[in-house]
Amino acid sequence: MSAPQPPDEAPVLTAHRAGLVGCRGCGRVWPVGTEFCGRCGAHVYPPDRHSLQAVWAWWLAGLIFYIPANLLPMLKTQTLGGLAGNSEATIFGGVIELLHYGNYGVAAIIFVASIIVPIGKFLVIAWLATVAGRPASVEAAHTRLRALEAVEYIGRWSMIDVFVVAILSALVQLGFVATIHPGPAAASFALSVAFTMLSAQSFDPRLIWRGLPLRTRRDRTAE
Repeated sequence: MSAPQPPDEAPVLTAHRAGLVGCRGCGRVWPVGTEFCGRCGAHVYPPDRHSLQAVWAWWLAGLIFYIPANLLPMLKTQTLGGLAGNSEATIFGGVIELLHYGNYGVAAIIFVASIIVPIGKFLVIAWLATVAGRPASVEAAHTRLRALEAVEYIGRWSMIDVFVVAILSALVQLGFVATIHPGPAAASFALSVAFTMLSAQSFDPRLIWRGLPLRTRRDRTAE
């Protein structure tokens, strides 16, 4: 007996093929040519691959600032007015130091939030911008949409390292005894996170559905 064949994929009727255009503000669809959404008042415009230029621009800006964010010191510590020495720690150096003192949980959080998550966001956004509008199955389109939603959701948690530096800088100000100041990497990291969030927000999710099949394989074979 031959193995069962997978069922043909059903044709997908998108808003674009129905002569409708969706509002990016509230999601309601309107006839093509509508300028403003009657529900939320936002400007209604059709999806366009040219909008990916903004995605790539913000993505590149975030990548540029992410490099010094990892190379420059994130935290500067001064003890006894500098007599006991000054220390500087990068993001990865801070993780190593936390592991050295046995703070494995905090080290894992910093490593995931400041290294794994930003790199993952860069990869996912670049992948989405590359495949936007290209042919895809319904399952692949849903996978792309879930990836975009995940990037938008975890974007805010990438700032945890900056929050830690800000809290330490505010609390540890003991004058001559010990002081902690944010390093130049803090600003670079904050800008990198902000730019990647803008890159994800600039991506038009309607482009995900542009590549869906209109007819089944059986219909195309019959022609």
